Amino acid sequence: MKAFFETFKHDTWVMPYLRKYKKLLALTLFLGLMTFFCGSALMFNSGYLISKAARHPYNILMIYVPIVLTRAFGIGRPAFRYAERITSHNWVLRIVSDFRKKLYQAVAKHAVAIRQNFQTGDVLSILADDIDHIENLYLRTVFPTVIAWLMYLMIVIALGYFSWWFGLLMLLMLGLIIIAMPLWSVLINGARESQSRKIQQTFYTQLTDAVMGLGDWLISGRKTDFYDRQTAPIDEIARLRRADHRFQWWRDFTIQLLFGIICLALLIWSSFYWTTNQASANWIAAFVLSVFPLVDAFQSVSQGVSEWPSYQRSIRRVNALDTTPVDETDQTVLTEQFSGLRVADLDFQYEAGTRPIFKKLNLSLAAGEKLALLGPSGTGKSTLLKLILGDLTPTSGSIQLNDVPISRLQNERAKLFGVLDQQPYLFNTSIMNNVRMGNPDATDAQVKAALKAVELAPLIEGLPDQYETVVEEGGARFSGGERQRIALARILLQDAPIIILDEPTVSLDPITESHLLATVFRVLQDKTILWVTHHLAGINYVDQVRFLEAGAFDMAGTPQELYATAPRFKRLYDLDQGHDEV
Repeated sequence: MKAFFETFKHDTWVMPYLRKYKKLLALTLFLGLMTFFCGSALMFNSGYLISKAARHPYNILMIYVPIVLTRAFGIGRPAFRYAERITSHNWVLRIVSDFRKKLYQAVAKHAVAIRQNFQTGDVLSILADDIDHIENLYLRTVFPTVIAWLMYLMIVIALGYFSWWFGLLMLLMLGLIIIAMPLWSVLINGARESQSRKIQQTFYTQLTDAVMGLGDWLISGRKTDFYDRQTAPIDEIARLRRADHRFQWWRDFTIQLLFGIICLALLIWSSFYWTTNQASANWIAAFVLSVFPLVDAFQSVSQGVSEWPSYQRSIRRVNALDTTPVDETDQTVLTEQFSGLRVADLDFQYEAGTRPIFKKLNLSLAAGEKLALLGPSGTGKSTLLKLILGDLTPTSGSIQLNDVPISRLQNERAKLFGVLDQQPYLFNTSIMNNVRMGNPDATDAQVKAALKAVELAPLIEGLPDQYETVVEEGGARFSGGERQRIALARILLQDAPIIILDEPTVSLDPITESHLLATVFRVLQDKTILWVTHHLAGINYVDQVRFLEAGAFDMAGTPQELYATAPRFKRLYDLDQGHDEV
């Protein structure tokens, strides 16, 4: 329960919309309540009508009112149901529209930082799934649960009016269905979900390590061990899913059994309470039959609440996004052509009291200059990129373009920076549309010229649909090198003065890497390039080389200077080129 309240303590995605659209929410809940009320009232009235008609009333007027009410409740139930569906989806579509706007602001503001954190082109898919989870939180958990609780109170109060002790009995028995069973479900499902996620995370880590060392497994003749090591977590996850299916079956069976006991209790109670005379006996069937439409309303609560762990993770993830709009009053534009990037006395640490990432870091990059930033993982290369782009704010020091702080140029980012990283995201549309995203106003001729510049024209023109060929989601139709070239063509159309290359060749084979780097530095020869890389292939294309280690530049100079004066650089260069050490 504490975790539940902690989730919403600083929430900006769920609770604000409950307040913003409270009138529409109240209407949705009312229509949902009336749907089940009409269903229960229809069965109640039908039970009375059947019993009354079975006694052969001497005048049709004696059952005229029950007949009219049966018709009214029979029409009312689907009518209210239809209205409730329209209203609830209207409510959800409104908040989803707001969600998507907030999501766009967050991704547009911190696009590169998000991509570097996730290291995947599927981040938008992840966040879209989070929005779907929040949408389902309303439709499958909030609405059904609140409606069921309202029905619960109405039933207990109504039965308590006739018999206080029977009202208390129903309070207990229905409470088992609407309170105890959902809590039990979320506890069991939460523990199982947590265990499953831990197994998956461990499995992904082990699988990555195993694939990277596949040659060692084969050489050592441990193919069986390799297979067993990968199948064990898969079997464990399958076991957890089977256990979850069994739990759901027994939970639903228990709820049905409890409803059967409730019907039996109602039958026994009404047999004593409503048999004082022949006329009152007509109410026995009415009370018993009224329970059956409530099964759907009450049973769905347990399933909806059991999905809370998934919803909770999504709520925490979207709340972690920075959706604060850029302060427009502090923004400006570059009035002159870009002349240089300067990082001066940069200090940065993520939180007060933690280890500093940078201390008095300085860097200058003139217009048209190419710089390679090298260093092992964890030395701050990605953090430096985030600071340069404005995704992070320095603890002290400054980052400026033409003497203008980068924090004041956030509205100009798309015009100033082009980014080519490890997995450029391509959308499930044509090649032309994917490339034109770099400049929506570009003509077809300009798009084709960009594709020709990155040496893709012969390949594309050989396809059946040529430039209208659908790339497929994530660029699945093309190889890694071809996807990078399509993204490079997009950057050419964008025509930003500063290009950030964030290890764009890390997943490519050496031959493809060599060809791609040659193309990149040829087509971007008039651009300022900041290239983050782990090794020295293509290092002769740049003007400066900086080694970042422990938050400081360990080596700096041209490739030729470092080769002549820095033994470590010479050794790494020779190893990368395949030369034998002397």
